[in-house]
Amino acid sequence: MNSVSGESRHDVVIVGAGIAGTALALALADSGLSIALVEARPLQRSALPDARDLESFDLRVSALTPASVGFLETLGAWDTIDTYRHCPYHHMTVWDAEGTGRIEFDRDEIDAPRLGSIVENRAIVDALLAALERNAGSVRPLSPVRVESIERESDGTQCLQLEDGATLRTALVVGADGALSRVRGLFDFATREWDYGHRGIVATVQTERPHADTAWQRFLASGPLALLPLPGTPQAHFCSIVWSITDALAEELLAMDSADFCAALGEASEHCLGEVTGVGQRAGFPLRQRHARDYVQPGVALVGDAAHTIHPLAGQGINLGLADVAALARELAAARERGEAPGDIAVLRRYQRQRKGENLAMMAAMEGFKRLFESESLPLRWLRNAGMRGVADIAPLKQRLMRHAMGIQ
Repeated sequence: MNSVSGESRHDVVIVGAGIAGTALALALADSGLSIALVEARPLQRSALPDARDLESFDLRVSALTPASVGFLETLGAWDTIDTYRHCPYHHMTVWDAEGTGRIEFDRDEIDAPRLGSIVENRAIVDALLAALERNAGSVRPLSPVRVESIERESDGTQCLQLEDGATLRTALVVGADGALSRVRGLFDFATREWDYGHRGIVATVQTERPHADTAWQRFLASGPLALLPLPGTPQAHFCSIVWSITDALAEELLAMDSADFCAALGEASEHCLGEVTGVGQRAGFPLRQRHARDYVQPGVALVGDAAHTIHPLAGQGINLGLADVAALARELAAARERGEAPGDIAVLRRYQRQRKGENLAMMAAMEGFKRLFESESLPLRWLRNAGMRGVADIAPLKQRLMRHAMGIQ
């Protein structure tokens, strides 16, 4: 897309044009603020395949809540995803491999059209870029170009030096540049982080039986396994798997041939969809918990994975990131109406107050679930199975949990 030379000024410079960064640029496009969106890679739409086979799906998918889908609708991005492909899921089955605990969630219990939608990450980015092309507003995309340095000047202005020698001056820098955020590092944001000692294995698999628009999750002692429904055909049934497993076992699984991996996956999933008949490309990535102690400084804000990364067992990472974006966009638009500068720390703290507590609560809950389900203690095994059965039997509690997880009230 566009390049820049010399020096330019903007109200907000967003670093990182993944899902969070591009969504924020779109959310601010008609705010009256001048926006620059800086990305190290070329900003171009993907050539999305029409085929539905093992190799046609993106390895990375997201379980979008109805709240996230609604936000993408307001940005003008959802129609592109809806026209392409996604898989709504109406039911969720969760069970414990080490006991009798089992819980079912169904859209009819809360009179909702769906519990969520499984969408390939590249399709989300493609839809956001398409919306940006249609409605750039005051957004200036700059790519491919890296940020070399950022300095805070005496008047509070942030001065970004780009690798091509260009300079950007702005009242607010937003770090939307992912888990290894350069913006977070350049401003020395303190973080709390630790390795789980697990890897997440992702792949597209074909199954003997259709998934019935259901997301399946089994908690094993070695880590949770999720089978997420993908669009298929009457003859071919596909799921995306996210298998969180210890490093040693991950190495073994990734080294297996396809037949052995399918057999291992079938056994681990208790053949809930019959035999696993095929697997596409596999990849593994280390799982790490990370949370910035603060999301903001004067003239700087972090959103999405730059501010927090979470265990994938509940699929909430992208939804938390989009909620960050929506909250920051609201605060910046309101600040402009009040005549406040976008980099004012009081403005940014209002964003942080909205998001930090909720993100920490979700991270703590996921950490608690992980520790509870990996424990081999007999009392804890009894407790977790009794708890799952108890929640299943208390309709108001179950409905409240479902609505909270879906981002609706």
